[in-house]
Amino acid sequence: MKSRTDSSKGDLNGFLDAGSHIKGELFFEDTFRIDGRLTGSATSRGDLVVGESGAVEAEVRVGRIFVSGKVSGSIHASERIEITSGGRVTADIETPSLIVEDGAVFEGRCSMPKRGEQRRVTPIASVKEN
Repeated sequence: MKSRTDSSKGDLNGFLDAGSHIKGELFFEDTFRIDGRLTGSATSRGDLVVGESGAVEAEVRVGRIFVSGKVSGSIHASERIEITSGGRVTADIETPSLIVEDGAVFEGRCSMPKRGEQRRVTPIASVKEN
């Protein structure tokens, strides 16, 4: 996660430790780290860090996300998604910048609009052939 150091965001302002589970909606400013489990949704303009023991099953809408653990569901990151060598993402994602390190796993669809532009990912089942 070398890119974390170039952040213009503030310090860590929330933490979910291993052994803890939140079910519901998570809203935060700046940076939040998950080493436990989140089920539901996470929304912020800031950074979400999913540690090695972290597990997220959610609709995630953030500025940037750094994944060293597991994330499933959907991810919309307005700036960047980074999956480290131990990370596993099983989700449909939308971001202008995607970094997948060697050894990381990504399964899903990826949409990469330009920064500031948003596209809607069309589910494969709804695409009809002529």
